[in-house]
Amino acid sequence: THVVLTTHPRRGLNVPVVWGAKDPKERGPVIATVTSARYRNAIGTHNGSYSVYRSIAVAAGKMDPNFRPDLHNTAPPVEIPPNPSWFDPTKIVSMDPWGHKIVDAFGDNLRDGLDVRPTIGVTKAHIQMLELVEAMEKGRLEPDNKLLMPDGSVVVTKAAIEHVWHLPGVAARFNISEASLRRNMFEQTGGMFPELITRSDINVFLPPIGGQTGYIFGPPANL
Repeated sequence: THVVLTTHPRRGLNVPVVWGAKDPKERGPVIATVTSARYRNAIGTHNGSYSVYRSIAVAAGKMDPNFRPDLHNTAPPVEIPPNPSWFDPTKIVSMDPWGHKIVDAFGDNLRDGLDVRPTIGVTKAHIQMLELVEAMEKGRLEPDNKLLMPDGSVVVTKAAIEHVWHLPGVAARFNISEASLRRNMFEQTGGMFPELITRSDINVFLPPIGGQTGYIFGPPANL
């Protein structure tokens, strides 16, 4: 076996990402998996800081380095359709709006053998909020048995979101150049991601940080 270094640019991308494109086929999937190395079009990898633990599991022989999840029947339980903000590259810059629609939007890529992973997991959930329980006790709210239950729990749509940064958009948010963003992230992470410097053709970055969770009250289609 041999180690593939990432300090030298390759010639172009096999699967480019056109951030903000309306057609998912034109936009292209974000490929940050290590099992599809020749097709990678993102810096970093999935699972944020947990990717370090995954590497330990592989090194210890407890996990298959070529493992691929079975995405059959993993579609979200609710429809979250595209909206205009998905198609403006300046509106969404720190998450992949197509991240929950991998099977639907990029099914052709999956069938071609590419290891494309979801970056958003959507499910239904019940949550307890003390403020709502108090509001019910004081008569300010009444349960409707649809969103608000008699025990004070709320039916929500929960989205677990993995960070996917579009570097030009992130730089614009901070009113800095993309070159400055790349250089400082490279230097301040101890040179962890040399592609930030050497791969200017790759403008998507999955940073090794914790994800975020969003809770949607009411029909997600109304977003």
